[in-house]
Amino acid sequence: MALIETDEQRTLRTAVAALAARYGHDCFAAAARDGRTTDELWAEAGKFGYLGVNLPEEYGGGGGGITELAIVLEELGAAGCPLLLLVVSPAICGTVIARFGTDEQKQRWLPGLAAGTLRMAFGITEPDAGSNSHRLTTTARRDGDGWILTGRKVFISGADIADATLVVGRTEDARTGRLKPCLFVVERDAPGFVRRPIPMELAAPEKQFELVLDDVRLPASALVGDEDAGLQQLFAGLNPERIMTAAFAIGMARYALARAVGYARVRQVWDEPIGAHQAIAHPLAQAHIETELARLMTYKAAYLYDTGDDAAAGEAANMAKYAAAEAAVRTVDQAVHTLGGNGLTKEFGLAALITASRVARVAPVSREMILNYVSHRTLGLPKSY
Repeated sequence: MALIETDEQRTLRTAVAALAARYGHDCFAAAARDGRTTDELWAEAGKFGYLGVNLPEEYGGGGGGITELAIVLEELGAAGCPLLLLVVSPAICGTVIARFGTDEQKQRWLPGLAAGTLRMAFGITEPDAGSNSHRLTTTARRDGDGWILTGRKVFISGADIADATLVVGRTEDARTGRLKPCLFVVERDAPGFVRRPIPMELAAPEKQFELVLDDVRLPASALVGDEDAGLQQLFAGLNPERIMTAAFAIGMARYALARAVGYARVRQVWDEPIGAHQAIAHPLAQAHIETELARLMTYKAAYLYDTGDDAAAGEAANMAKYAAAEAAVRTVDQAVHTLGGNGLTKEFGLAALITASRVARVAPVSREMILNYVSHRTLGLPKSY
């Protein structure tokens, strides 16, 4: 694994940081407060090629990997204006379609996803399944040459602004009769496809939705990849999701830490700035160390994924997501504490991160399920469920 970024990756990081600095947290917070989207930033990032940096060049992408896309999201987050749909549209949906889609699907979706002119949501979570993907009840049954999709999904980010949703359903295996996961592209105007907003105590431009699929009729071309390779295709999207969630959390931690450090350098109550006191300085130093350690695991996971080692990438992606989420929660908490009462004001933009930082702990998979994964898959301990 290369521990030092290439010249191209450093150039990308610098360029994205410059774009993000022109928008910053104030723009992001205003959009969330006013119920607006961050379409302007999204469009500009697409124009410069940042949204599709991981997608194949022949479809308008940058020809890079999840490593480069994680750099983009981390730098946007570090400036206080993360684009949550980067986790979903190019990372999950774009990756799955690029790896397993038909030529027609690639031509239909990848150029738009790369340019940012098309967006795609991802629908896997269900109200009664929790973290158990084997309990998904959204089913797809054959209907002539096509499919009929029925079920419900919850906590689907950006479904209102997405042109389509990549939905995880289950079909019946003709040989065993057991249900197996399959992926379907459902366009936003499909009859029977209904979106309902979920009120959230979370300040973000991207909203959350419940999706109802009431006998949604789909053409045969809606099925992505091989009907018999659902799990392989599903995890091809879930590992990038975990890596990108880690990058999201690291960017948030960097933003919070920068605000706290800047305040601690100049805030003076006694003879010296408060940053001179170890009770302030040491927790901030610890937050920096934990964030950098999580960052290292995140780019290890991205490297493994980009080099095709899916098995090793799965373990690393889960550990990266766990470490980054914990670092983000602790860093945001310490940043708010460093600013005292000012940490709860709108002026400094930290209080809203108290809620936002916990998202990485519970989504797309809880930290407890990651600990289960590591204890079973890595340590070989028996399952408790």
